[in-house]
Order: sequence, then C-alpha cells, then structure tokens
Amino acid sequence: MVIRQQESGGGGRRVAVREGASHALLDDVAKQIIEQLQEDGRRPYATIGKAVGLSEAAVRQRVQRLLDAGVMQIVAVTDPLQLGFPRQAMIGLRTDGDLETVADRLAEFEEVDYVVITAGSFDLLAEVVCRNDAHLLEILQRLRAVDGVLATEAFVYLKLRKQTYSWGTA
Repeated sequence: MVIRQQESGGGGRRVAVREGASHALLDDVAKQIIEQLQEDGRRPYATIGKAVGLSEAAVRQRVQRLLDAGVMQIVAVTDPLQLGFPRQAMIGLRTDGDLETVADRLAEFEEVDYVVITAGSFDLLAEVVCRNDAHLLEILQRLRAVDGVLATEAFVYLKLRKQTYSWGTA
C-alpha cells in the first residue's frame, strides 16, 4: 500500500491518500516497535530499543523505514470535543460520475476528516466534525452542492464508545 501526502485545499493541511491494495509484511520486531509507538508516539527510541532488544540507532532506522514505506504515521490525535467541535457525524453520499473526483472534492472540506469510497448503499462515506447542529446543516448544504453528489444521509454521533488506533500488530 502506498500512502501519498497531498496538500488539501483548506489552509495548507496535509491529507493521507492511500493508493493500491498491497500490504507490507512486518516481522515481529517491527510489530513490537509499532505497538510501542501506538502506546506513546513520543516514546524515546532508546526506551523502545530496550523493550524490543535493539539499539537506539537500529530502532531509529526501522521507524524511518516504516514511515517511508507508508506503513505508519506518527501524529497527534486530538479530541474534537475539547477543541470546540461537539457535533460529529458520518455522512453517506450517493454520487454520479467519477467517485475519486467527488472523494477528492470532499477531502478539501476543512470539516471533513475521513473520506472512503465504499460498496453498498452509499458510494462514499465522509466523517465531519462540527461546532453545532447549524454548522452540520451548513456542511450538508455545501456537500450537496458538490458536482456529482446526488443525495446525502447524516448519521449523527450521540456517544463515542470505542476509538482505537492499536490494530495491525497482532
């Protein structure tokens, strides 16, 4: 799988775009390094090295290879509630025309943090973070105005029960 970074239209934000369906085969040490970083993305390489049985330099090289290969990213995960965005929703979209073009347009919206092309009753799913219901309504109106969008359906989040970033190493 290739993850390419692309500039988003909204204020110079960078977004990850996955291309292809291949996947990397990771050895046990790489998985252990990833687990260490999933627990704490700021964990020092020396500490990781002690946990996985490698030198600090070897961990640094392996982490860089994982980053370069697009296997992982080290990012700060924010809590939208704490940042003044208490309303979140998943928007299902039915489209006409080129899905990737419509998906790229949705990815340009500052409020959209997740876009996937899907199979099933929706062509695309887009997760949005909003200040309030009026903001959600405004976003829905803007999404509906995108060329190729035929219909939208909003699934408003009432309570988050689970969100994890720890998959992929078991």
